[in-house]
Amino acid sequence: MNYRHYLVLIASLAALAGCDQMQSGSRTDSDAAVSAPAPAPAVSGEVVAIVNGAPITQNVLDIYAAQRKAQPGNEEANSQEMVLNELISLELMRQDSVNKGLNTQAVVIATLDQQNRTALAGAAIKDYMAKNPVSDEAAKAVYDEQMGAAGKEYNARHILVADEEAANNVIKLLDSGSDFSELAKEKSTGPSGPSGGKLGWFGAGQMVKPFSDAAAGLEKGAYTRTPVQTQFGWHVIILDDVRDSTPPPFDDVKERIKLLLANQQLQEYVETMKSNAAIEIK
Repeated sequence: MNYRHYLVLIASLAALAGCDQMQSGSRTDSDAAVSAPAPAPAVSGEVVAIVNGAPITQNVLDIYAAQRKAQPGNEEANSQEMVLNELISLELMRQDSVNKGLNTQAVVIATLDQQNRTALAGAAIKDYMAKNPVSDEAAKAVYDEQMGAAGKEYNARHILVADEEAANNVIKLLDSGSDFSELAKEKSTGPSGPSGGKLGWFGAGQMVKPFSDAAAGLEKGAYTRTPVQTQFGWHVIILDDVRDSTPPPFDDVKERIKLLLANQQLQEYVETMKSNAAIEIK
């Protein structure tokens, strides 16, 4: 194993075992009971290596290989031989940890407990999603309701101020011929102020309702003659342009919608379990 791959192995250990969160101080080498290396928990499958009597199976190798591939920058070290060598090194270090009694440290026990909880929760999530797939029909219903119909898109600028009086003063300045963009740069408290209040193109559902309704009610080139109040403050809006919006084809967004619905189903399932569970927070 060359130096770069050794560093990769150390990074893998930190990511997979939470080494950066562990603290020393429970038992020293002299306090630890020295015994033969404890074998890893038995895992079924074809054995690809045996390390001091502890088997490493193909299933374990496949899982570790998948974890390695998920880590950025490791593409060069993902050969079967390289991954197996790293896994053997991990097993040797696991055995060394057990022989030194490090597995009795409270932080190690807690870390292993959380890793076990995460793995089992992940299995439960996969099982639930596999048994409760989102149909194309359900996704199409959401698409038709929220995206399928053609609508309008608006290109507008706005000036956001703290109170109605300040907004009315802005309108008076516009009525007297002041430039909207310059007023936005000078007076707007919103993040778009420095750019002259530019918001770019947006659909009706992308803005809060009072703002969207006001923009939709304007003629191209006109600005609001009365201030528009939202939870963010008071707005003066000018409509620069309007165009018809064409929704993306259903097939282009189907999988995204199905994933969203699957996540919603999962959240509802978890909330149902919470409501039926005996939970005591101390």
